[in-house]
Amino acid sequence: MQADLAQTLGQLNLVHFWAIVLAFAILIYGLLDGFDLGVGILFGLNPDTAQREQMMRSIEPVWDGNETWLVVVGTVLFAAFPVVYAIFLSAFYLPVVTLLGALILRGVSMEFRGRSGRLRGLWSRCFCAGSVVAAFVQGAAIAALVEGINIQNGDYAGGAWDWFSPFAVLGGLGLVAGYALLGAGWLVLKTRGDLRSWSYVWLPRLMVLTVISVSASFAWTILGSMEVGNRWIDAPLRLLVPLLMVVVGAGGILWSARGRRDRLAYPMAAVIFIGAFCAFILSFWPWILPGELRFDQAAAPAASLQFLFYGGGLVVLPVVLVYTIGVYWIFRGKSRPIDS
Repeated sequence: MQADLAQTLGQLNLVHFWAIVLAFAILIYGLLDGFDLGVGILFGLNPDTAQREQMMRSIEPVWDGNETWLVVVGTVLFAAFPVVYAIFLSAFYLPVVTLLGALILRGVSMEFRGRSGRLRGLWSRCFCAGSVVAAFVQGAAIAALVEGINIQNGDYAGGAWDWFSPFAVLGGLGLVAGYALLGAGWLVLKTRGDLRSWSYVWLPRLMVLTVISVSASFAWTILGSMEVGNRWIDAPLRLLVPLLMVVVGAGGILWSARGRRDRLAYPMAAVIFIGAFCAFILSFWPWILPGELRFDQAAAPAASLQFLFYGGGLVVLPVVLVYTIGVYWIFRGKSRPIDS
């Protein structure tokens, strides 16, 4: 009996470990790939050719490494929570395929526009469009997950377009604004001259749009009597920490914009993002699919979780983390001028 109890506790510890890793990978992906998608979104709003080149140069060393964390998210979900992986892909097949297509288009356009003459404008528009679409479908899928999906007998029972709704559109537009905010903060941190000034102009505007989107989404969950919204009504004190983070982040961005404090802009945008992410996690925990599956119910067998821990948790994940930290350390500071 004691051996069975120890095995059960061990499995729960591994479930919690991989739940934390999954949340961490999603957050890191949002913060890192979020700003370079945000730069792509802002790329379409800036008509100045020289400034566009600066924008592209600011993300060139890191953008492909940022997307590694999306692979980590998919791998952890597939290996540690296979039931949810199957349900998620069935429910969000179209958004996932659209996301992958947008990311591929974005990567190809970054390479092609640098070597094109007559088609340079086309590839620039593709780069911006890929960034917008990738951000939108991510936000729409998250909103649809919050709204709830049709699951019967452990399988997805809805249609291909059930994810698409007014709430999903709001979530998609909100994440586009949030990523653009991260992008503006990154440009302030990494660039000089007119582009830095241009980014400071957009910084408070995007902060207001992001806060409005987050607030509207939260109000919708409450007024729409969603499963997630009911949890906030039952325990309103859970909102205290996310709300405080959003207020601190918004105030910090305004202070940064007013005093031209370059190093503060991106961290404060990240604080708003983390606050919204904390609200998302607190809305779900301990459910991975609200009202349907808890993390412990969706987890792979103990032997699989243990194998994954030794192979992925102790080897692959630390390597990815060290690589990410190393790249940002090597390319720290302002980007090089165009003529250097």
